Amino acid sequence: MIAAWPRRRWLIAGIAVAALLAAVGSYSLAGSPRTSPALTRITVRATPIPSFDNRDPSRVRFGEMEFRGGLALTSDYEPFGGISALHMEPDGSHFLALSDKGSWLRTRIVYENGKPAGIADAEMAPMLAPDGRLLAARGWYDTESLAEADGALYVGIEWVEKIVRFDYARDGLGARGQPIEVPADFKTFTYNKSLECLAAPPKGSPLAGTLIVVTEHSLDAQGNHRSYLLNGGQAARFSVKRSGGFDVSDCAILPPADLLLLERSYSPVRGVAMRIRRIPLGLIKPGALVDGAPLIEADLAYQIDNMEGIGLHRNATGETIVTLISDDNFSVLQRNLLLQFALVGE
Repeated sequence: MIAAWPRRRWLIAGIAVAALLAAVGSYSLAGSPRTSPALTRITVRATPIPSFDNRDPSRVRFGEMEFRGGLALTSDYEPFGGISALHMEPDGSHFLALSDKGSWLRTRIVYENGKPAGIADAEMAPMLAPDGRLLAARGWYDTESLAEADGALYVGIEWVEKIVRFDYARDGLGARGQPIEVPADFKTFTYNKSLECLAAPPKGSPLAGTLIVVTEHSLDAQGNHRSYLLNGGQAARFSVKRSGGFDVSDCAILPPADLLLLERSYSPVRGVAMRIRRIPLGLIKPGALVDGAPLIEADLAYQIDNMEGIGLHRNATGETIVTLISDDNFSVLQRNLLLQFALVGE
């Protein structure tokens, strides 16, 4: 595998930008059903990824993170793929994810000796609009971000610049998404580069009760990521420093008081890369420009792809485990990867 990696690296690098921009546009509404089909149990095949560094399989420490294992995921079920956001349950096994074509994925990670070894109990269902039709049938897609707060799920939809709320605790995957109030200037976001990060700080955290929004590449006059604090009908604006050519692809709250930003970049020379930054919630205030130190940075010399989802949980020994997932853009040239790291030096 290592010997073949350079060919794959340049192939992916050459098509990455086009895939990221065009994949969602290939989705045709003509074939979308108008009502919800039943929840579908699916089979997901998981191939273990034993090491993160393609050059040194024995290496486990990367910045402030320690690699614990990974899986390459495939399925014959056509809607599977395009995974663009992730929510880990507290048990560290069950997770809920969404595809950028408006589907839910709910499943369970099987562990062996603390490492992800397989996927079980996988099921998918389409996201529903307020009237019970499919979100995609209304043109409400590309679904890109996910946050949980008090049993409700909030989903950011890029093409229409909406955030919809699902009463998941009450209705499960049959919940209907109700749009929440958002600022009028959401309509000025850069096309297809907006609602990639939603985070809901829990009770006891700074900004508890507020929904944090950080845009992918919708930039302010100074070239930084336009960002928002939403609380009911109130909105405040701040900015996140853009650096190193990276754009935001997801985020998660590290309790009690930090925001982790998952970022990606592309260049013709380097190809695709990823980075995670840690930003103290206490720095986030109306009008502020915030920045944070990187925890990890990796390019195609490592086992990454188009990394788009991040979720957190604590394991039985109290370690913070960071789970990352990639979006294959429904392309045979990319992969759905699930990677896990322990955060060290907390």
